[in-house]
Amino acid sequence: MVVLSPCAACKILRRRCVDECVLAPYFPPTEPLKFAAVHRIFGASNVIKFLQELPGNQRADATSSLVYEANARIRDPVYGCTGSIFQLQNQVSELQAQLALAKAEVHKMQAQNANLLALICTETSQVQVEGREVPVLRQDHFPFTDLNSIPHNYKSSNIVWDSSWTSSSF
Repeated sequence: MVVLSPCAACKILRRRCVDECVLAPYFPPTEPLKFAAVHRIFGASNVIKFLQELPGNQRADATSSLVYEANARIRDPVYGCTGSIFQLQNQVSELQAQLALAKAEVHKMQAQNANLLALICTETSQVQVEGREVPVLRQDHFPFTDLNSIPHNYKSSNIVWDSSWTSSSF
């Protein structure tokens, strides 16, 4: 095999790239920054020894792992890729908490909707108000325990409130 252009590793190391160069398949001449980061963190001789000890089918994955770890160590010299892992774990925990809150809110809303539907579907009496029939809500089907907690939309003009209801009866 004739190498027309030296690999990025040989270019940075300023040496002749031979046919058997162990670094050439993983550090092409078009991506010199990959090898520069790996060389800066691990050193060229350590990377060469490491790749030579691995079977050929594992070298590509090992190289991409070395590049990732080297870039992470350059970004965060203290924690490296471990800092990224901790950050992602914290993000997952926060998102799980948000999801639990959202599920609780959905459950609460579903319960409220079920209560409202039950309230609407319960036995009602029909009363004529201004020439139309409207339901009269009875105290035994009323979901609220305090008249002050009645939502504004319940206090509309199309519902006739039983005059026997007082705040003391709740």
